Amino acid sequence: MMPDPAPSASADSALATDLPQALALLAQREQELAALRASHDDWLRALSHDLRAPLRHITSYTPLLRETLHVAGLQGADAQEAEQFLGVMEQAARRMGGMLDGVLQVAGMLREPQRRQSVDLAQMAAEVRAALLAAEPAGEQVQWELPLAPVPLQAAPELLRPMLAALFDNAFKFSRGQPMPRISLQAQALPGGAWRWQVQDNGVGCDGARAGQVFGLFQRLHRESEFDGAGVGLAVAQTAARLQGADIALHSAPGQGCTVTVDWPAPAAG
Repeated sequence: MMPDPAPSASADSALATDLPQALALLAQREQELAALRASHDDWLRALSHDLRAPLRHITSYTPLLRETLHVAGLQGADAQEAEQFLGVMEQAARRMGGMLDGVLQVAGMLREPQRRQSVDLAQMAAEVRAALLAAEPAGEQVQWELPLAPVPLQAAPELLRPMLAALFDNAFKFSRGQPMPRISLQAQALPGGAWRWQVQDNGVGCDGARAGQVFGLFQRLHRESEFDGAGVGLAVAQTAARLQGADIALHSAPGQGCTVTVDWPAPAAG
């Protein structure tokens, strides 16, 4: 077998010419990326500050308007109708605030650098449940089932924690009206170091044919008069899953609860 020929002088010359061009193109792309990031930051600041100002006015002036109507002596059907209008305004303002919070959370997750490390899903689940119970005392009435043994994942804690919180919040919201609400987290080790874990509840469930829609931002399958929320939680969960290479799916049927299944990837080799 003949040895490979040595690089020619013309090849060396072409490489010497192409390298500065490649470096210049890379520097240009980095400048464009920095500009996009700056634009993204400006957009987030507008969401977190400028767009909240009208909401603050609505939430601040609505009670004052209610008091003004009371002082004016409005009574009867007119008073009831005015109160109904004010209630709709307050509810809409709260919903809009929740939607802004959701957009900011998803945008922040997309920008957050991923610092993956060994995380025990079981321990984090216990911590997330404790935080939920502190905020929602009614959660004490739920029958919780969490893994007793460690469930080691390679994950970014700043993404996995809000993902778990969103899934637990969703399960709690739709099961708390049941006579004996139940929420469980089950985990199964898969070949090669991957894990499949599921959050299950015995809540009201939803139309399984439309279950995939609930991962969209602001998507809802129940009327707001039945269940509060801005349709953000499952979008947060899906964003966190995808950023870490995991697959997430929801299976449900009306009156039969809900199961969210997460297939978590094995640690990268090396």
